[in-house]
Amino acid sequence: MKRGIVFLVVALTLVLPLALQAQCSICTKTAMQLGEGPAKGLNGGILYLMSAPLAIMGVIGFRWWKREKQVSQ
Repeated sequence: MKRGIVFLVVALTLVLPLALQAQCSICTKTAMQLGEGPAKGLNGGILYLMSAPLAIMGVIGFRWWKREKQVSQ
């Protein structure tokens, strides 16, 4: 049961950001003026740059959770 929930959360985490618009209003307006291709590239670049800090926070959170789990046992 736990593995299924973990798999579902990981799958949704990997799939959902692909559909998100990660641009501020100014970037969106500029990208719309440039056309569809550059807008997709700009959005992909923003999502790529966001992935490193999110991965670091995930590793820190996971290690914290494991440590707390070991301490409570």
